[in-house]
Amino acid sequence: MPIVADASVAVKWFLPSGRAEQDGEKAVAILESVRDGHMSLLQPPHWLAEVAAVLSRLSPSTAQDDMTLLDAMQIPVMASTELYVTACKLAIASGQHVFDTLYHAVSLLIPDATLVTADERYYRKAKQLGAISLLGDFDLDRSGN
Repeated sequence: MPIVADASVAVKWFLPSGRAEQDGEKAVAILESVRDGHMSLLQPPHWLAEVAAVLSRLSPSTAQDDMTLLDAMQIPVMASTELYVTACKLAIASGQHVFDTLYHAVSLLIPDATLVTADERYYRKAKQLGAISLLGDFDLDRSGN
């Protein structure tokens, strides 16, 4: 099953468990499912920059190593005019920033893909547009695990 994990999920892969990140275990389970080949991950072009920005603020002592690990994973990136056009449509329809809607646009353009987000504000604004799940509600069993 293809998924898109926005930055709100991806940063949970690296934050210490002592930070009591809500649904952190589920985020890590998704990463493990990708690693084990049960799910595929596809991201928009800006995702590494967004994750780097958040990790640099929340975990400055590990941010550089974390980014090296993410880069080594060689996660495929989708970049096309169609992606940006779809993201613009989503931004207009939801009133959200294009940087948020780029993740959603990837999930809408890939058959059977789902955007997994921990951003409840974005989810509330965009859930009616489809192909999105809150991290806490995401069903890992659909991945074939």
